[in-house]
Amino acid sequence: MAYANLTLLKISRSLLPIAFCLATYSSFAQTEKQIHIIKDKYRSSKLGVFTNDLKRNFDKENNNLLQAAKTNGWKLTERLADGNFSELTAIGDDGTPLYYSTFSTELNTATRANALHDNGLLDLGINGENMLVGVWDAGAVLTNHKEFGDRVQTLDESEIVDSHATRVTGILVAEGLDKKSKGVAYKAKAVSNDWRRDKIEVAEMAADGLLLSNHSYGIMSDRVPDWYFGSYIQVSRDWDKIMYNAPYYLMVTAAGNSQKSKDNEAPIFGSASNGFDLMLGFATSKNGVTVAAADIETNDQGQLLRASVTTYSSFGPVDDGRIKPDIAAYGTNIYTTGIANDTKYETASGTSVATPGVTGSMLLIQEYHEQMEGSFMRAATLKGLVLHTADDVDAPGPDYKMGWGVINSKSAVEVIANKGFSSIISEETLTEGETKTYKVVANGTEPLSASISWTDPATGAVNSGTLNDMSAALVNDLDIRITKDGKTFLPWKLNAAKSDAPAVNGDNRVDPFEKIDIENAQGDYTITVTHKNTLNQGPQNFSIIVTGVALTDCVLVTPEDIELTTSDDTAVTLNWTANTDALFQIEYKEKASSEWNVETTFDNFISLNNLVEGMEYSLRVKTFCSENISSEYSEEYEFTFKGSETELLDYMEYETLTLEVQFSIFPNPVQTSMTINGDVSEDAMYKIVSLNGIVVKSGKAEQKQIYIADLTTGLYVLTLADLEGSKSIKFYKS
Repeated sequence: MAYANLTLLKISRSLLPIAFCLATYSSFAQTEKQIHIIKDKYRSSKLGVFTNDLKRNFDKENNNLLQAAKTNGWKLTERLADGNFSELTAIGDDGTPLYYSTFSTELNTATRANALHDNGLLDLGINGENMLVGVWDAGAVLTNHKEFGDRVQTLDESEIVDSHATRVTGILVAEGLDKKSKGVAYKAKAVSNDWRRDKIEVAEMAADGLLLSNHSYGIMSDRVPDWYFGSYIQVSRDWDKIMYNAPYYLMVTAAGNSQKSKDNEAPIFGSASNGFDLMLGFATSKNGVTVAAADIETNDQGQLLRASVTTYSSFGPVDDGRIKPDIAAYGTNIYTTGIANDTKYETASGTSVATPGVTGSMLLIQEYHEQMEGSFMRAATLKGLVLHTADDVDAPGPDYKMGWGVINSKSAVEVIANKGFSSIISEETLTEGETKTYKVVANGTEPLSASISWTDPATGAVNSGTLNDMSAALVNDLDIRITKDGKTFLPWKLNAAKSDAPAVNGDNRVDPFEKIDIENAQGDYTITVTHKNTLNQGPQNFSIIVTGVALTDCVLVTPEDIELTTSDDTAVTLNWTANTDALFQIEYKEKASSEWNVETTFDNFISLNNLVEGMEYSLRVKTFCSENISSEYSEEYEFTFKGSETELLDYMEYETLTLEVQFSIFPNPVQTSMTINGDVSEDAMYKIVSLNGIVVKSGKAEQKQIYIADLTTGLYVLTLADLEGSKSIKFYKS
């Protein structure tokens, strides 16, 4: 039994001076070195063989397709009454003509991706610059649209400039010259291809390091027999094979807009009018991400206020009970690029336009991870992180309408930033018969959540005509369990035969993603990862994500009681109230300078040397509990260096001497609302500031009651100010 040493990790004393939590980083490109690292981890020979097979078969199958269309009078392409475009692309094993169709209805996303942008809520400077995304669609993008500059390229020389492809690409990468059209990854590059050779082209680009591709199309639901719905068919397996052999590549596809179509007259659950069992083609692949459309409202802090599935978005399940769609995103009345001319804009709705919101957000999350950790995530890690951090909607756990909930890019990057402090993201390998065990301690301030995600081999059987075949497509069935004091906690699961029932906890035998949530977790827990039966294709890579844990005994509080203890002719020594297992960063400068000098120490004291007689200095201190997680700065202090006569001045201390009123708050920590205790003047105003310096609430303080239930968990500073001065106090939102 292997034990992972993930509990109470210590900060290495070899750490160099480190940057702010969730800091702004310079942009980067997917360099040749990065691509080489990715390709070294691919099953290149198998991917190459499969790609050659696809190429060899394409011309033959295309000739057969054209002949069959002529013989049977099938249309090759069609512009539908609702504006969507369809094209005959294949013939099913049972002889059914398969038409791909775009999924728009007519035309800003609530993915919280804007929190990552320049001047966003987190102000990370993560905009997609030099990242690359692939777009496969009905035709080519209008590459000379003013929103694209020189960042969009058509690779397959498609002759059709398509409005749908242009809208999708705009949602991904439009620069935002018209602010309403700003894309999710608005500085990224995109390559455009039509869908006729999609598997071949994707396999080749994945082999060269492509991380993500967007597919806002799928098989038309009104032209296939009922057994196709929810079935794992050959095209599903083909895409799984590409992703398995290129484990950093992830396909993102639309769920479809057939909820009210009544096209499946024999669904696995309910009747045709219920809208269940409508997943088709590659939307049923195990390893990809399938996106539903939702009506979503968020506040200015990126918190979800409400969400509901749209009236058109297709529901799952897959017939074997797998959770599809995987995730939901905003998909209604999105303003984006059009094709009437190079300055035209359109508005669209549908899962087609929800999907690039997810694809673009995932691209930004990959960019942030590379800058924080020095490498891209495996596709299974990225997928697992997005599902793990989604905002749950309605009943606890996943459902067959919006999967694991609404995508939350802000939460995803916060989990990355909290790695080593309150979260675990680890890419692992499980060998035959092995059990992985992880000892963790719940932090007591948020639910303990643990999930595993893996890219499953594409060696399972496919359906060739059986209606509602419940045979599992999953090949390697991994299991996650959490135990404490003899009690075992099980992952979420759904039942296809009861598609409208809430999720339950149990043994999940069908999904390549499993998650356990424990509310009000306290104390020590053991997480185990095992597998059933025999592992196919050898050892199985998987990714584990855990949140709500305390990985150090560091307490994230701002240093207090800073004092000047000694001074001599050239130096001063400072100390402060200590925090165990913390790294302290001290910044000081000549008062007139804009550049801070930085020192770090694991002690609760430090000496500042080589100071200049008569010079005025400013200083501040903060706590680091990991490389990425820091407290707010202390108040700024200043001193004029006078050798042994030097004294320290605290700005806040002197400022608040003029504020006669003293106050406290109750309770602290606080969950819903806080009460101000003390005599507060009618002129008093309050503001609440987060650790990264953002004012999250403000208003008049005379009511003495402040509602904070809508704030995220963490440490904040409440400041009261009136005509006489101001005073601040820290509180913790639990």
